[in-house]
Amino acid sequence: MKRPSPVYSLIVLGVLAASIAPSWLTAQEKPEQVRKSTITKQEWQSVVESSVRYLRSQGQAEDGSYSKQNGIGVTALVVAGLVSCDVSPEDPVIAKSIEFLLRYRQEDGGVYQSDSKHTNYETCLVMMALSKANRNGKYNDVLKNATGYVKRMQWDETEEKNKEDLNYGGAGYGNKSRPDLSNTSFLIDALKSVGTSENDEAMQRALLFVSRCQNLESVHNTTPFSGLIKDGGFYYTPAAGGESQAGKEPNGGLRSYASMTYAGLKSMIFAGVQKEDPRIQAAIKFLKSHYALDSNPGMGSSGLFYYYHTMAKALDTLGNEEFEATDGKHLWRREIFDRMKSTQNENGSWVNSDTRWLEGDPNLVTGYSLLTLSFLKP
Repeated sequence: MKRPSPVYSLIVLGVLAASIAPSWLTAQEKPEQVRKSTITKQEWQSVVESSVRYLRSQGQAEDGSYSKQNGIGVTALVVAGLVSCDVSPEDPVIAKSIEFLLRYRQEDGGVYQSDSKHTNYETCLVMMALSKANRNGKYNDVLKNATGYVKRMQWDETEEKNKEDLNYGGAGYGNKSRPDLSNTSFLIDALKSVGTSENDEAMQRALLFVSRCQNLESVHNTTPFSGLIKDGGFYYTPAAGGESQAGKEPNGGLRSYASMTYAGLKSMIFAGVQKEDPRIQAAIKFLKSHYALDSNPGMGSSGLFYYYHTMAKALDTLGNEEFEATDGKHLWRREIFDRMKSTQNENGSWVNSDTRWLEGDPNLVTGYSLLTLSFLKP
């Protein structure tokens, strides 16, 4: 099987979310809860402003794009990161990028390059960027049409798939490609960013697919892989014979890894799964025994900065200021911030020495890093 280009093979999790979640979720929804993080506004702003200067002066092309040779997704990701870190949508650097993205609106409602093989992926990222920049309903029509498009791209009965099919509920890169947890997580984030209810049929179909990406045998997951590795973590996809970026066990089990587990955890919560659910508890247990900042557990240095973003978003969604791992309690916001600060380049960008999944591109990695920082805001 031909693999997609590296920029579209990123292990993920989702990028943004906007609508109401269950009451136990976010610290932001609990104003009485004082964050224990010791991050100061001054030091947070210093790191953010340095990265914004880089994107203004070195990252952005004349047409408003970032690394457009890798598709429009990088530009959407950077826009999402900038707006999430309090740069105004009216700022010229963002306005120019949004103008670039809107050139790719298609008659079917999607926003993607006409020759792209990753139409669903690109549309989801654009939705998440525009939803953050949507002041006074400016992009309502674009978002409404895009929502219809990504829902149509989901594997369901319209492709003659029933709930027993392992493709069911999932999303792929585009053109009905094999579904995976990465793109399904993007789909859930995109739908949530426009206020889609957790009870929406598309959300619940996606939840079924996400549940089947977990190494946990249950009524929600009866795939051939569910009982082979019983660690509660998540992997890339059970479809088309199954695949994990972390590889397989000799018995055929698909190995769990941290970035996918944070993506699965976050996606389940956004789809309405409660904290007491065995799926949530199993994912948390896996993450407690795989808490790390020097690597993406299960993947080493591969996809490291996307991992930081996925980790920060999922832990923010859980709503606890301390994360009690097997090696002790962690003030995770402070620890992730210190990691981001120590790895920032002098020019304000970030880049991974492990260039797998295009993390050698400073525009992409700086976009991830701004999204990470948005969840660490004091």
